[in-house]
Amino acid sequence: MRRPAIRSLAALATAGALTLTGCGAEAGDPGGEAAFGGQGRTIHAQLVMQLTEVHEETGMTLLEGPVFDAYGHLIVVDVTAPAGEPKVMRVNVGEKEAETVFTDSRGAYTSAQFSPYDDRLYLTDYAHGEVVSLASDGSDPRAFFSGEVDGARMNPDDIAFDPEGNLYVSDSRGLSEGEANGRVVRIDRDGEATVLAEELAATNGISFDRDYGGLWISELVENRISYLRLDDEGAVTSRHTAIRVDGGIAQTDSIAVDADGNLYQALHGRPAMIVYDEHGERLATVEVPGRGEGLESATNVAITPGGTTAYMTVSGPAGGYVYSFDALAEGTRQSNGG
Repeated sequence: MRRPAIRSLAALATAGALTLTGCGAEAGDPGGEAAFGGQGRTIHAQLVMQLTEVHEETGMTLLEGPVFDAYGHLIVVDVTAPAGEPKVMRVNVGEKEAETVFTDSRGAYTSAQFSPYDDRLYLTDYAHGEVVSLASDGSDPRAFFSGEVDGARMNPDDIAFDPEGNLYVSDSRGLSEGEANGRVVRIDRDGEATVLAEELAATNGISFDRDYGGLWISELVENRISYLRLDDEGAVTSRHTAIRVDGGIAQTDSIAVDADGNLYQALHGRPAMIVYDEHGERLATVEVPGRGEGLESATNVAITPGGTTAYMTVSGPAGGYVYSFDALAEGTRQSNGG
């Protein structure tokens, strides 16, 4: 993977500089337009609002990490926002208004999620190998984790929390080199890090299944979704390839899981998502109308907790946007951030 591209984990940093590499709605009826290869139905997403324009300093914009806060506002990060520009935004989707929550001079934040333990907002800084936490209003920034894990610095992309508030992080090491050095790292509430799985092909999306019995992870370089079965202590007991994603030029980005256990696989290289059930059956494809002229990636989704309205972050040369669609089942923690 050598071509420049936009994606959620591709805010690669060299000496602190960003370089990017390959990182309601109506449900269509089952007899309507076919999704990839004619499998499943097509769900047509609808435009909610444009959030950002391409930044002159970085040459792009890339929205990620949608997550609802306790007040029903959507929190979104812009991976490539330059110093001083909004890096974390709060969106009132009903009023179609947005405001800045947080910015700084260095971070490239690729995901956001609230902890069930302390209710703080946790961000992955892909550029510096760190996890940062904020108060829910964006104040009180703290470095929750930094440094090496087993002798190597992370490129942390997405986060999943277990019910106790321990973090499970997709580490996309090896992406820029095209090598299978990706990892899944568990960081407990005290900041102690443990490698749970390694030799993965640019780990990106990560989400628990609906029963917290295992982790779904996407590997961007191999275009596959793998399943890691966990024991009661959160350690991996087995690992296998669960789904091979036939996306053409598109590649696997972030993952969300709804209350029925369905997987929403975001795509880098096409403004769309594929929905699978937990047995790997392809159920639907979420499409942006006209395949989104000037839009290149649908990075992630948040489904309203307890509801089915879903909000998808979509970006490209035309800017950064939020689209909505009707999800196949209700939203839970696993479909709200990460």
